[in-house]
Amino acid sequence: MPHRHTRNFCIIAHVDHGKTTLSDRLLEFTHTIERRVMTDQHLDSMDLEKERGITIKSHPVTMTYRAKDGQAYKLNLMDTPGHVDFSYEVSRSLAACEGAVLLIDAAQGVEAQTVANAHLAFSQKLRVIPVINKIDLPSANLELCLRQLEDILTIPAEEAILASGKAGIGIQDILEAVVARVPSPRWTDYPQARALVFDSLYDSYRGVISYARVFSGSIKAGEQMLLMSNGVKSEVKEVGVFTPKMEKVEVLRAGDVGYVVSNIKSTADIKIGDTITHATRPAGEMLPGYKEVRPMVFCGLYPLESGDYEKLKAAMGRLRLNDAALVYSSESSVALGFGFRCGFLGLLHMEIIQERIRREHDVEIISTYPSVVYHVYPHGGGVLEVDNPVNLPDPGTILEIREPTISASIIIPNTSMGDILTLVMEKRGTCDHTDTLDQNRVMLKCTLPLNEILVDFNDRLKSITHGYGSMDYELGEYRASDLVKMEILINGDPVDAFASIVHREKAESKGRELCERLAEIIPPQMFKVAIQAAIGGKIIARDNVREMRKDVTAKCYGGDISRKRKLLDKQKEGKKKMKQIGKVSIPPDAFIKVLQSNQ
Repeated sequence: MPHRHTRNFCIIAHVDHGKTTLSDRLLEFTHTIERRVMTDQHLDSMDLEKERGITIKSHPVTMTYRAKDGQAYKLNLMDTPGHVDFSYEVSRSLAACEGAVLLIDAAQGVEAQTVANAHLAFSQKLRVIPVINKIDLPSANLELCLRQLEDILTIPAEEAILASGKAGIGIQDILEAVVARVPSPRWTDYPQARALVFDSLYDSYRGVISYARVFSGSIKAGEQMLLMSNGVKSEVKEVGVFTPKMEKVEVLRAGDVGYVVSNIKSTADIKIGDTITHATRPAGEMLPGYKEVRPMVFCGLYPLESGDYEKLKAAMGRLRLNDAALVYSSESSVALGFGFRCGFLGLLHMEIIQERIRREHDVEIISTYPSVVYHVYPHGGGVLEVDNPVNLPDPGTILEIREPTISASIIIPNTSMGDILTLVMEKRGTCDHTDTLDQNRVMLKCTLPLNEILVDFNDRLKSITHGYGSMDYELGEYRASDLVKMEILINGDPVDAFASIVHREKAESKGRELCERLAEIIPPQMFKVAIQAAIGGKIIARDNVREMRKDVTAKCYGGDISRKRKLLDKQKEGKKKMKQIGKVSIPPDAFIKVLQSNQ
């Protein structure tokens, strides 16, 4: 089929606005998948995606559609994630497309992630087709959605298509709009072959499988290919398309989206966003990829059983291959042994990676308290990037510490505004301005320290707004702040797994909370053990581990009180001596309980 009859598009939307259900109807309507083998969330292949009802990975699929004018078209569709943590997946899909179907829930209207994804599509100069989905819901408010489309997204209301993925309404209208409005593949007249790697996966039998969008030229089995970022050459073993399962074809031509199997065996050799070209006739310049992602949240991952370290190392390598945002490096902890310092885009991303390690690679892990990257300015000049509290220099050598902030767009019902402003202030944030979206909802533009939203901000936002609040954020500037390193000492010895960087005002309350929790969880010891929270040499909170006490006076049946005192004093002396030479052994499950309840 000539490339002028090919259309590459993706579906973008806020979480739960119906992207995957609409994808299912498009597959059904174009007979890509027969109704008898169709399942709900057909493109969500991971168990985690089906369980949580969210899309984590982008899923490409090639469909053939015969338009009303009788012409057959090849449509390459990508279903994308909607959660803010996976916006890098969306940007990768957009780089491989010429158009985007923007879904808006007819009952909920424009949400925070709708705005963010629409701006991503506009910045990539894609043709955006607005679709009002779920019009069959009793609570659908079409008039409001169309007004928001014009006021917030500046898209003419007459361009919108009314549809319902669940009921199958408007499916043909969407396909006709894709054919009519989305331009044919761009950059096809470039003289050399170029293909953009937008995803990849590791197959234990075939090695690395790259998902690629061919922009110019062609790729077929038997040719020598070249990865332009690092100069790695390899032979193409197989090429194919997604229908949605992998289907081998002879050749991938300009405009096609498919997969490339080569003899690359190492997960480190291929980079997502790279350009594939012919080794014998290489292209002069790479394709513009997409914005390079930088991890925002860091934590330590350690195997529960120390013998599983190699297994965890292999799991991290495979996950890194098809997750461009995951970074990791080896580290060791006195308390937890050998593990990895890992960087993630957000808390959900971190949670998903941990769950995938447990399920797909069968490794039980423990994670330390999440942290962010701080910029530390020492007195001698220069700047240090610190993502692990253990690496923070001595306070006397530090001139200033700057922490990352975020610019957040929070959409909430009017009735929750007071409580949300209180929450923002509690998290050391400021509300810069507010926009009224309609008679029921407002959008707050806030600046918050990234460290403060890591653990419970999103949960509390949903709780206060009864599930109606939504948030999108992007990394802002670094700002100077009064930050300190808080250490936990057990019997006078610092425990590196519990170290954290906190704001000075909140250090005392956090220290007291952690000491109390540790005192509950650590089993009773033979002598009194102090648990202390300290900043530098100053103790700011303290608690004690319960001590075991043998009743040494049990055999005294009366008699003079001095006999009992003598035995108790002897016991006290023994405990004092034991404290001088004794070590506190903290069982691994105590670390696990504290670290898990801290997240």
